[in-house]
Amino acid sequence: MGTVKVANVPYENDEFVLEFDDPRMETILNNHKCTLDKDKTADKMITLAKRGDLASRRQAAAFLRNVVADVKEDGDNVRVQSALQYLFEELAPKFADRKGGYTRILKTMPRRGDGAQMVVLEFVD
Repeated sequence: MGTVKVANVPYENDEFVLEFDDPRMETILNNHKCTLDKDKTADKMITLAKRGDLASRRQAAAFLRNVVADVKEDGDNVRVQSALQYLFEELAPKFADRKGGYTRILKTMPRRGDGAQMVVLEFVD
């Protein structure tokens, strides 16, 4: 099970790259609004995936970049799964019964060195 990992791009661009590879994402709480935007972005993508129609898939594809989420090998067969496929095929059914609030932000210990407040962005179970 992966989680939404939002790449660190400048906040002014309002562009986020979603990757599904780690169970949790650690980030800095340097700008609380930026962290909340990452949380809202993940929730929006899951809501689009739950709808499952062609228009929702196209909206999510316009937002997501062509990112490889997983590569599975079974002998000679190799299956490459994109982030969009993972979102619609695996995450949407998992949250089918839930009405919202798919992610949570947990504060952790301050980072050693500069004391920046760290948070973990993860999916609820």
